[in-house]
Amino acid sequence: MYEFELHRLRSADLRRTAQQERLAREAVRSRRAARRSGGAGDGTPVAESHTDRPRRLRLPHTA
Repeated sequence: MYEFELHRLRSADLRRTAQQERLAREAVRSRRAARRSGGAGDGTPVAESHTDRPRRLRLPHTA
């Protein structure tokens, strides 16, 4: 009987962990979708992820 109770506890723990992971993935998806849609759509400017300057100095590779 002790093993059965351990099995039930472990199973319940795995279910809770899986549910938390599903919720976390859904939150990431919704944030990503909000970013892609361009914000709230109320006319406020969206922060640009790029600037006019390059990320790093581009030097030619030596042979």
